[in-house]
Amino acid sequence: MRVHLIAIGGSAMHNMALALHEKGFNVTGSDDEINEPSKTRLKNVGILPEEIGWFPEKLTSDIDAVILGMHAREDNPELIKAKELGLKVYSYPEYIYEATKDKTRVVIGGSHGKTTITAMILHVLNFHKIDTDYLVGAQLEGFNTMVKLTKEAPIAIIEGDEYLASPIDRRPKFHLYKPNVAILSGIAWDHINVFPTFENYVNQFEIFVNLIEPNGSLIYCNEDSELQKVAANSGLSNNITKTPYSIPTHRIENGTTILEDKKREIPLQIFGNHNLMNLNGAHLVCNKLGLTDTQFYEAIQSFKGAAKRLELVSKTDSFAFYKDFAHSPSKLKATTQATKQQFTNRKILACMELHTFSSLNETFLAEYDGAMNDADEAIVYFNPHTIAHKKLKPITEEQVLNYFNRKDLKVFTDSNILVTYLKTKSLKNHVLLMMSSGNFDGIDFKQLSTELNLN
Repeated sequence: MRVHLIAIGGSAMHNMALALHEKGFNVTGSDDEINEPSKTRLKNVGILPEEIGWFPEKLTSDIDAVILGMHAREDNPELIKAKELGLKVYSYPEYIYEATKDKTRVVIGGSHGKTTITAMILHVLNFHKIDTDYLVGAQLEGFNTMVKLTKEAPIAIIEGDEYLASPIDRRPKFHLYKPNVAILSGIAWDHINVFPTFENYVNQFEIFVNLIEPNGSLIYCNEDSELQKVAANSGLSNNITKTPYSIPTHRIENGTTILEDKKREIPLQIFGNHNLMNLNGAHLVCNKLGLTDTQFYEAIQSFKGAAKRLELVSKTDSFAFYKDFAHSPSKLKATTQATKQQFTNRKILACMELHTFSSLNETFLAEYDGAMNDADEAIVYFNPHTIAHKKLKPITEEQVLNYFNRKDLKVFTDSNILVTYLKTKSLKNHVLLMMSSGNFDGIDFKQLSTELNLN
């Protein structure tokens, strides 16, 4: 089987390339930019392109499938050549569906918590040595790649992103997977550059529910009022069962969250109401897949979290440093609130980066009103060069201050100045939260953790 990937260097695409290579396929690809860790990982298995750029001559009639990444454009010369040759061109999610259409597909959707729920399910299945294919949006401990596709596995666990499938397929990715079991974690307006109104965004979730396979299942978070409406009004034609979930009974004891389930007490390595709701959703999915409550609880105790989802960077007896993917208003609120509830005797210093198209859009900034109010000290960072690179209208520090609606908010536009501020501040009896879908323009969190003032 010969497969060619256009834009092979992307986070998802290079993992797809690795998965297909592992499957024994003849894999080639091209890209005009390949950064780490993609570059080294592709090189280690011998499928790193010899040259950077697009080479139409790589496309020949004996290629069985072409997979098109979002980084490519409609006028990509390799895509044009593939069409001329009449080759089958798949978007990334189309190919995932094609490879899993004969399996039981579990699709995890929602504006937040998708990666964590997916990671929890995979952790439990892996703990009990249950074979499964998967697609997840972060590198997980114990898993070599973010994608696994086999002939043998009877199950596929798929993280269902609502962003666009490809440059030539404007459907949201999660519309293409047609789940047997679906879970939705919540709805909070995101991707304003694609879904210009909240109503348009919500409609994508209604369509998703209607695409669940007949007699399938929808598991949904009952704490979300919009999701309640979607669950009630959608899926009427496909005869699906609907199961709500919410925050499980628990307590916090000496900084550890403990689940209370009938006669069992289950200590966890994660914390926060959103994580607990995610856990409850993952629990219901695992039940659908045939695992008992006992099996789930046995496995979930050792779950440490997904990468950059309240991921611990460092800690001492009087300090903790977490990095988190939070960037949208609802995610900022959830993460800062969870940290405040977990560490009642410490001050929370929350720092977030405006990095996505939505967060750097002047219209969307108004959604951040009060998003960081649970933090004792709040910092917002953005880089004007990032805004210029995304070809967006410039925003000012004054606008950020006004839209976040917090008088003592600190705003930085230079990451070096931000680092200097963090290193000179006494952080004894503090929790530091660094939240972004980016990396604060290259701040090395491990290095920073060794240079902080904890006296």
